[in-house]
Amino acid sequence: MSRTAKPIPVSEEQYMELEAMMRSHKLERRYGLRAQVIVLSHDGHSLDGIIKRTGMTRPTVNKWRNRFRKMGVAGLKDAPRPGKPGTITAQQKARVVQKACEKPTGGYTNWSQERIASAVGISQSSVHLILKHADLKPHKTEYWCGKSPDPEFESKMLTIIGLYMNPPANAIVLSVDEKTQIQALDRTQPILPLRAGAPKRMTATYKRNGTVALMAALSVHTGMITATPVKANNAATFLTFLKKLDRTFRDNHLHIITDNLAVHKSKEVKAWLKTKRKITMHFTPTYSSWLNQIEIWFNMLAKDVLKNGVWKSTKQLVDQIMEYIRTYNEQRAAPFQWTYSGPARIV
Repeated sequence: MSRTAKPIPVSEEQYMELEAMMRSHKLERRYGLRAQVIVLSHDGHSLDGIIKRTGMTRPTVNKWRNRFRKMGVAGLKDAPRPGKPGTITAQQKARVVQKACEKPTGGYTNWSQERIASAVGISQSSVHLILKHADLKPHKTEYWCGKSPDPEFESKMLTIIGLYMNPPANAIVLSVDEKTQIQALDRTQPILPLRAGAPKRMTATYKRNGTVALMAALSVHTGMITATPVKANNAATFLTFLKKLDRTFRDNHLHIITDNLAVHKSKEVKAWLKTKRKITMHFTPTYSSWLNQIEIWFNMLAKDVLKNGVWKSTKQLVDQIMEYIRTYNEQRAAPFQWTYSGPARIV
């Protein structure tokens, strides 16, 4: 007759933790089996049944049952094993952390694990373990938007977001900006096309064939793009573009969102705007051009057209950009969707 295992008291919280260990795909399998031993014991299974279901020996099953009785779930972890004493001193560990957190000398901007190891006099693998334990990643940089010093940041931000979310009746909201210094780059050798087993290849050497700038306006609530290529970005070309927008949307009140570039606030522009009651300019707060939705579209343009492009002249570059805009308006134009679902934030 199979020997009955003595029941092991398990609290509800412990039971849930044991079940989580059994289901986990991240824990090593042995931890899940140890948790299973305790769950089966708690559920009234015999020792022989537990041995059969887990594949463990009787002494091993009893070992983990006894460890759980004494230490709870923590007892299912491996006990520390004696081994070779560590050769890295506490002082060396502190120096690794200090080096990782300070600015390097010798003209370097960032520390590498190899250079930290050389400076401290230990192996690179030891540096890796020390940094991992301290949760330090000197190789990694995260970017964030700094706080705008604009005293009117909140009011300007709320106005712009209000235009995005709830525009006035019979109004067109346009997000306007320039993308400057678009280079018409040609390669010194023909491109080798994509083929099975090999990516598209091009030479690292190139020839510059001039630059162009693009003035663009995104109609926020339709996604349509109005754009004009220009040779230079100045007050005159910006005013010409504003006049084009005025003619294009003559039957609507225009709310134009743009940044604080000097050409957007020139005397000529201000004088012309005084004659236009149906145009209202909204300037993003300083250091906050990310509020302008046209920047999203410029990023799409860079990825879809400009990255790895090859052009033998600025005309060829402009023709491709304008063809892309026509295709975008016909096939892809749509309002950008608001996806942030976290708490409201004021920077």
